[in-house]
Parts: sequence; C-alpha cells; structure tokens
Amino acid sequence: MHASTSGTLTATPLGDARIISSDDFDFGPLPGRPEGRTTLATPVSPAAGATHVTLHVVRVAAGESFSPEASLEEENTAVVFSGVGTATVGSRTHRVGRGDAVYAPTGRYLSLTADGAGLTVYVWRTPLAAGRRTGTDPEPFSSLWDETTQLRGFGGTGQMAPDADRATMNFVFWPGNGSSQLCLHCGIQQPGQTFNVHLHPDSDEAFIAFEGIGQMYLRDRWIDVSAGDVLYAAPGVLHGARNPHTGPDARRFVTCGGPSPYDPALYSAAGLSSDVR
Repeated sequence: MHASTSGTLTATPLGDARIISSDDFDFGPLPGRPEGRTTLATPVSPAAGATHVTLHVVRVAAGESFSPEASLEEENTAVVFSGVGTATVGSRTHRVGRGDAVYAPTGRYLSLTADGAGLTVYVWRTPLAAGRRTGTDPEPFSSLWDETTQLRGFGGTGQMAPDADRATMNFVFWPGNGSSQLCLHCGIQQPGQTFNVHLHPDSDEAFIAFEGIGQMYLRDRWIDVSAGDVLYAAPGVLHGARNPHTGPDARRFVTCGGPSPYDPALYSAAGLSSDVR
C-alpha cells in the first residue's frame, strides 16, 4: 500500500525558534488516505514559518508504506526512531531499524515500508535551491553511529568555557558523501559533554533528541528535552545541545538533524571541504 502527503497537516507557528515536545505532536491521517492506518505529524514546515525545511514524524503502520509526494523534486533524509522495515531510494532497497538513516537526492524516489511492528521515522524535506547540483554518487544508506567523518572540539560562538568537555558530531550525510543541500549530523553528548552553542547565518536548523535526556540551547537559555523532541531555529538563532548529567547512572544524550541548506562552516571547522562529491 502506498501513501503520500504534502506535509501541511500541522502548522503551529514556529516564530524564529521553538522546541516542540513529542507529547505535542498532532498526528492525523495522510491526506487523501483517511482509510490508512499510517499517521503523520509535521512539527516544522514552511506553512508554520520555517524558511527552508519541512520535518515530518511518520508512524508507518505494519504492511503500509510512506513517501513524500514531492520526493522526486526535492531532497529527503530520514532517520528510523523505532521499528523495523525497508527503505527504497530509486532502484536500491535496504533493511532499516532504529538509528538507520536514509538519503534520497533530487530525482530519486524515497519510500519507507514497515514490518509487523510498524515504523516511526523522522523525515526532513527541502527543494533543491537554484544553482545547486546533485551529487555524482550520493550515499543513500548509513547510520547515526557511522564514525567515518567527525567534528571534534567544536568552538561555537564562545558561550562555553575553553576547558569544557566538548561533544563529537558524526557527519552522516554531508557534501563529502554526495548530499547537495540537506545534511544529517549526529551529536554524541556523553555525560557532562556539550556541543557548543552556534548559529547558521543562512540555514534553518531542525534537529531532534534521538536518545536519552539532555538539554537544548535556544536563543539564550538551556531547555530540558527527552527523546523524540524537536528543535527549530531560524537563520541567525543561537542553538546547541548538552548532557548535563554525570555520575554512575548517567547515559549519553544523542541528537540528530542538521542545517538546511548545509552550513560550510561546520565542515571547515573539521578541516573538510564542502564541495559536493
């Protein structure tokens, strides 16, 4: 069974920045498919005031499939939050489970199909801007835990002490493996670590708390969050992530998402080129 959506079901105003609790997601049936069991929430979208990006949370019912209706005309990234299923990008198909990530460049169709327990997926969408080219050999499948390319010791905009314990960021999808405009990064905040406060002059930021409990910085303060919550920051708005918890029971706090369009400054900070492969 195929399902599609325009991504405008929910349009709660975002302003220039907002943290949306997963408890506040407004799920509803897919447009044009009220008989289906798959449901969709859209915490971030241009209809709500985002500049560039749409973020869906999709609960794909067992045996059903989901695809953004404009998949061929835009870039899509997706992260599996729970469940098991199959992701298809163009002619390639891959089994996916929690923590797996998918990238569909412009011109390649994205479809996500759930197995018997269903599938909850966060899906980022954006049209490819004028003047941007698609990659020659983009990587469609990866994982949040891919440590091949990383940013360590990020300095940010100076809100944290020079001797603070700085978190590591995995570059999951980025220009170096073929992403043209969207990116997907994974921040691993071990107990006591911070991914420094920063901003993107020309990019929307939409990222999620994927695992654990921690805090997200927005504008001028730290805010408690837990797995599933979403941060949106318009261009120029300060944001960051940290794990303030320490001690024997503390666990890592994981975030994922990224600026749209991607911000070359992050790759420069890691000593990398932002040229699209």
